[in-house]
Amino acid sequence: MKFSTRKNEDVIIIDVEGKILLGEGDVEIKQAVDDLLKKGANNILLNLAKVPYIDSAGLGEIIRCFTALRRSGGSFKLLSPNARIIDLLNITNLLNVFDSYDDEDAALKSFSADA
Repeated sequence: MKFSTRKNEDVIIIDVEGKILLGEGDVEIKQAVDDLLKKGANNILLNLAKVPYIDSAGLGEIIRCFTALRRSGGSFKLLSPNARIIDLLNITNLLNVFDSYDDEDAALKSFSADA
């Protein structure tokens, strides 16, 4: 799994490429989000456009990131989850918990609407 971060105004976008699995991606995302929180980042958009699969450990880490940002007064949103990921979120009753967008511009605008 590979990932990179970029910034658009007050939103940090984490671009992920590859599967998010136990021991492969979950730890990296946790460390990245924790580091961003320490630096004062409040708004994170997780770009899943190039993520074909997330297992239960990966989903657990995404939930932990969401919770950590909410506790700090921030927002954590998903960008471009594929049908398999949407099905996983639906099965686990998390589809309505996460704000999810197919369009990056709409996702970025949603953060300013939250303020």
